[in-house]
Amino acid sequence: MRLPTVEDVERLLPSPDDFTSRSRGTGLSARVGAALGLAFGLCFLTGIWSHLQQDPQDWVPLGPSPSSLYRVTQGIHVVAGTAAVPLLLVKLWSVFPRLFLRPPSGRRALVVEALERASIAVLVASAVFMLASGLLNIAQWYPWDFSFRRTHNAVAWVAIGALLVHVAVKLPVIRTALGAPVDDERVDDAPVDDDEDAPSDPGDGPTRRAVLLGAASASGLTVLLTAGQSVPWLRDVSVFAVRNGDGPQGLSINRTARAAGAVDGARSPDYVLEVVAGDRTVSLTREQLAELPQRTHRLPMACVEGWSKDAVWTGVAVRDVLALVDAPPGSDVRVSSLQTRGAFANTDLPSAFTQDERTLLALELNGETLSLDHGYPCRIIAPNRPGVLQTKWVRRLEVTA
Repeated sequence: MRLPTVEDVERLLPSPDDFTSRSRGTGLSARVGAALGLAFGLCFLTGIWSHLQQDPQDWVPLGPSPSSLYRVTQGIHVVAGTAAVPLLLVKLWSVFPRLFLRPPSGRRALVVEALERASIAVLVASAVFMLASGLLNIAQWYPWDFSFRRTHNAVAWVAIGALLVHVAVKLPVIRTALGAPVDDERVDDAPVDDDEDAPSDPGDGPTRRAVLLGAASASGLTVLLTAGQSVPWLRDVSVFAVRNGDGPQGLSINRTARAAGAVDGARSPDYVLEVVAGDRTVSLTREQLAELPQRTHRLPMACVEGWSKDAVWTGVAVRDVLALVDAPPGSDVRVSSLQTRGAFANTDLPSAFTQDERTLLALELNGETLSLDHGYPCRIIAPNRPGVLQTKWVRRLEVTA
């Protein structure tokens, strides 16, 4: 039995010339790619900002003002990522025939082609992973064992690096394509034919302009139907939004007290809040916290999944509590929770937040005593903070610097 030769395999595989639809071309690919690059750029920048919010660095000036900054940046992150999904599908469809280009002759040309294809494979794989994992995070479904936050952040750097390499390699083609009409009849990356009398076969299917408008419409419709969790005035039409911020006491709940293993500690009659600064410790019952001067502020709850909502919070300013142990103004604080399961049981509250009067140990939400799932007996609420850092079921405040 004769083994198949390279020529046999090539005869079985299609070639780019077999794809005769007039819908594909450099004009379409470049324009969809430009929109996709913008969406990925917004996702990358806002994603890095979110990561720095959760892992603060000394060189990044994070603070409590403006109070709604995080809800805006994370809303943009999720909206841009959602808008990118149909754009990525159209982009992959438009360049699909190039997958069947025959390898060039010559060792050097073959190496260059192999490297370019490898970089594109990295770009496609990382882009698909980022969008798929991001959508699953919005739905709070994690069918994997790795840390979503760390992995999502690491792959984001891979994706943006591969994207920049791809743009650099294809820049001459992109510039030419963007300067030509979208319905230019060239096949993807083919040279311009200056012979005006050269015959062309437009093939079947919709025009490239129609496909481009369809991609833009699909992306816009996707945003319209899902962005209500981030954009309040879209909530009545965003029927596919995972959550809109509504829930018990007027606010959604991501993690219940039972899921966090905080029920027994929160309900214990022996509960006290420990406030520690060096060798000085003060223990406060919830009743004693309620007797301290109370402040009320309207602040947003903004979660990494993209949903956000304003709420009215009443409680004791953290800086007033720290004053009970003679903590220096503007101290950094480690916040510890009663929770026994899940991430962020301990969080850091930088000095910029502890000295702001709007940073509260909240006892009430929207005029009602905090429910158990919203953090009873008390929780942190601070302006311009990710929801995962608004620690619930607080048991200890410790001055660290």
